[in-house]
Amino acid sequence: MEYAFFEDRIVPVEEAKISIKTNSFHYGTSIFEGIRAYWNEEEEQLYILFAREHYQRLIKNCKAMFMELSYSVDELVGITKEILRKSEVREDVYIRPIAYFKDLALTPKLVGFTPTVAIYIYKFGRYLDTSRGIRVKVSSWKRNDDNSIPSRWKVSGAYVNSALAKTEALLSGYDEAIMLNQNGFVAEGSGENIFILRGRKLITPSYSEHILEGITRSAVIKLARNELMLEVEERPVARSELYVADEIFLTGTAAEITPVVEVDNRKINEEVGPITRELQELYFKAVRGKIDRYKVWLTPVYEK
Repeated sequence: MEYAFFEDRIVPVEEAKISIKTNSFHYGTSIFEGIRAYWNEEEEQLYILFAREHYQRLIKNCKAMFMELSYSVDELVGITKEILRKSEVREDVYIRPIAYFKDLALTPKLVGFTPTVAIYIYKFGRYLDTSRGIRVKVSSWKRNDDNSIPSRWKVSGAYVNSALAKTEALLSGYDEAIMLNQNGFVAEGSGENIFILRGRKLITPSYSEHILEGITRSAVIKLARNELMLEVEERPVARSELYVADEIFLTGTAAEITPVVEVDNRKINEEVGPITRELQELYFKAVRGKIDRYKVWLTPVYEK
């Protein structure tokens, strides 16, 4: 049986239902996270990746949205472990915590309401093709401006922006969208951060470019610097730089490290680039607990 955390209790997932009158359902004022857990067959252990970091970001983003949750980071991590244990998960899985205003009221505001948090499990699989690479399109839809709906917060309503861009890309025959910010510089994918490689320099848009403060992004920067000795530069990236890049890849909890082999009908690579491949191999070993120095990223679920 699969379990979820809902209204302060762990219940069978079928019982975790909200009313159609729920305030955040109408106005997109919920804050969510996406967390992966990876199964290590040899150790018979399930590892939650960046559990604390995701819940720290959730709580910070909730405070920015006037949601004061009654749970600490440690409590949320503990609840997540209990859900996974009770559900007897022994495979790779995706975890979705979501904080929202549970009030049955129809006013678009952020004060005077009651926040709560729910957590459930989703068997996601691969979000994008990490093995062969994907084709992307620079979207006609611009990324939300920080003074409109901040992209650094995972606000559910902001993802209408992502859905428009992703749908445009899919209907045009591409796998994913790349979004520019209001100043015309590269921001990110519809749900991923972006990196380009030029020579031995890895370049990625800085936080000031209206992007999500990605947890996987930070991990990849660490791997690139510490393991591959690459220079990493965070700065504005012009659209035209995409077309002359040596390699491009996207990062995110769902996307992991996804190679980009084509942008706007311009071939970047015939196959996954060598640096992207090295980073992928390091990352997938690390998230399954196969590199000791990166086990600090992981929270084991089952007691040994």
